[in-house]
Amino acid sequence: MKYQVDQNGFYGNYGGAFVPPALEEVIQKLQVDYLPIMQEDSFQKEMQQLLEDYVGRPTPLYFAKRLSEKYNTKVYLKREDLCHTGAHKINNTIGQILLAKRLGKNKIVAETGAGQHGVATATVCALMGMECIVYMGALDIERQAPNVARMKMLGAEVRAAQSGSKTLKEAVDEALMYWIDNAEDTFYLLGSAVGPHPYPDMVSRFQSVISKEIQKQLQEKEGRDYPDYVIACVGGGSNAIGAFYQYLENEKVKLIVAEGGGKGIDTNDTAATSFVGKPGVLHGSRTLYMQDEVGEPLEAYSISAGLDYPGFGPLYAYMKEMERVAFFAIKDNEAMQAGLNLCREEGIIPAIESSHALAVLEQKNFEPTDVVVINLSGRGDKDLENYRTYFNF
Repeated sequence: MKYQVDQNGFYGNYGGAFVPPALEEVIQKLQVDYLPIMQEDSFQKEMQQLLEDYVGRPTPLYFAKRLSEKYNTKVYLKREDLCHTGAHKINNTIGQILLAKRLGKNKIVAETGAGQHGVATATVCALMGMECIVYMGALDIERQAPNVARMKMLGAEVRAAQSGSKTLKEAVDEALMYWIDNAEDTFYLLGSAVGPHPYPDMVSRFQSVISKEIQKQLQEKEGRDYPDYVIACVGGGSNAIGAFYQYLENEKVKLIVAEGGGKGIDTNDTAATSFVGKPGVLHGSRTLYMQDEVGEPLEAYSISAGLDYPGFGPLYAYMKEMERVAFFAIKDNEAMQAGLNLCREEGIIPAIESSHALAVLEQKNFEPTDVVVINLSGRGDKDLENYRTYFNF
């Protein structure tokens, strides 16, 4: 399988586990344990029951009639915004909290950008009665106040990352530092398909429920289990890999990534890793990331708090090298307009992250017979203040 991780945690030249000595033992144990535990019948049964009864899966695959007419193609929206907590993130946190329990951990540490992963982590910690600490960039805490309040209501301690750009990269840095000091009783519940092996593979597997459902739903709606295109936004890459996973080896399905283009790839205010990133090690894996001349990560910028990460997961770096994915750098104004278009055309308020994926409809021409699935990764409740300010409502 070309796009599956190898036994050393690599996708081609990308991936691996580059961690401090203090974490080597705990990472190695996780690498040995994660797949056997995930494949246990009792684990799968408990996870599936929670996904159905607690998360609300399967999420609908909605034929967007007015969008389809507007763009003269068949547009389907995978409604991850209808999950409990309002985004795809909970698919992964359900899986990882069950894994943490079986590994005998009683404390959870996590990072979050837009706050959706933090909310999903706080949610499952409340569900399982586990202590929860979430690191979040101080800037993101300001622009995602509703999600901060939700985390606190759910019993999590939210800690502000004050260094650097005060966004997701710094939150990851500080969560990793906490884990190093508390690895004995703490499980790091990582929210995206990034970090040292086995996290990219683990997160991908937990999120793959999205594309498994798309297969079944398309079979019912279109008489075949695959679309012509799947479009998803990428910061680190968890929602996109969930939507892509079952189609990675199927070359008939074209995969499109929408990145946070910010103010443009020719400016310093961007998060479009595929256009400006270079190979190197970031947060424990070899991948592509935005860096200066000595390899230090540059500050990423996007109007979306979930996309302003200076790199992406190692599988995306490999897929770029293999030309398996087409990348679009979506500017802030293009994403915001696409979000408003969905509100006005279909009565759905999307997260600004998801709006980046929707903006691809304006930039690429599709055939009338094409089946285009867009992963609507989250709802826009958390972004209402940003929308209101931007459009002066």
